[in-house]
Amino acid sequence: MQNLGIIFRRELFGYFATPLAYIFIVIFLITNGIFTFDLGGFYLRGQADLLPFFSFHPWLYLFMVPAIAMTLWADERKTGTIELLLTLPIKLSEAVLGKFLAAWVLTGIALALTFPIWMTVNYLGDPDNGVIFAAYIGSWFMAGGFLAIGSCMSACTKNSVIAFILTVAICFTFVIMGSPILLNAFPEWVPQFIVDAFSALGFLTHFDSISKGVLDIRDFLYFAVFIAAWLLASAIVIEMKKAN
Repeated sequence: MQNLGIIFRRELFGYFATPLAYIFIVIFLITNGIFTFDLGGFYLRGQADLLPFFSFHPWLYLFMVPAIAMTLWADERKTGTIELLLTLPIKLSEAVLGKFLAAWVLTGIALALTFPIWMTVNYLGDPDNGVIFAAYIGSWFMAGGFLAIGSCMSACTKNSVIAFILTVAICFTFVIMGSPILLNAFPEWVPQFIVDAFSALGFLTHFDSISKGVLDIRDFLYFAVFIAAWLLASAIVIEMKKAN
């Protein structure tokens, strides 16, 4: 566990030692403001809640999170520092988890810094803050799912741009799997249990439920298992690359 903490701190401080973290946070905050108050029609709705704010998060994460995740392992492989990292007395699982947690905390910091929007809603009305808090947690877990995919894709290639493209493509697939537009496109002869199973694999099905205040342990369990599976895949890919 001590090695995990060392890697976590190394990666997290590394983000803030370069402009990357600051650029990410600033762009994240600006785009959230634009999506919520302009594109989301916050004032036109006449309702004090953050549904417009959270409804854009899956699509915002689709491009923002892969930009962070693409450097997790691709740069290490490109510069050759991955060999040095893996020769240190640390477990591969500690390296994978430490890098992931650092990126996840960075997204959590960016998400937490949107609190002025939450304060604005409370100033203008009387929202259900329990629902909003649950939506924040759900959003952070969803960001973790995006990052876990990005970790695996970054481990697959030395080119961070390719890692970014692959991550966006796979994440987009999991986003639209829960989209009503796609689900309604299924032919009527397809059994409902197949449609439900397909929907259950998508991000939107679980995140939408949480963001509406429906706290079902199965939704959080979905993201936890999803993250664990992709991080395990990351470790397997790195081990295979090391063997070659």
